[in-house]
Amino acid sequence: MQKGYHQVYAAWKGDPEAFWREAAVDIDWFKPPERIFSPNEGVYGRWFSGAETNTCHNCLDRHVAAGRGGETAVIFDSQ
Repeated sequence: MQKGYHQVYAAWKGDPEAFWREAAVDIDWFKPPERIFSPNEGVYGRWFSGAETNTCHNCLDRHVAAGRGGETAVIFDSQ
């Protein structure tokens, strides 16, 4: 998504489901979503129904596996 803020916002607002379908391509899924959005699941609906992923894997592990293990990944400042 190499677009400017206003283009990204307009894409999201115009078709949220298509926007998140495209964004989800950049995530490693252990089990891909059965549906991008399920409006009848839960009080507010559910995004990526049936999917399984791992946040740590997507934030760190896959980048190490891609050869970027020597780069700074997370900077924590507790102040």
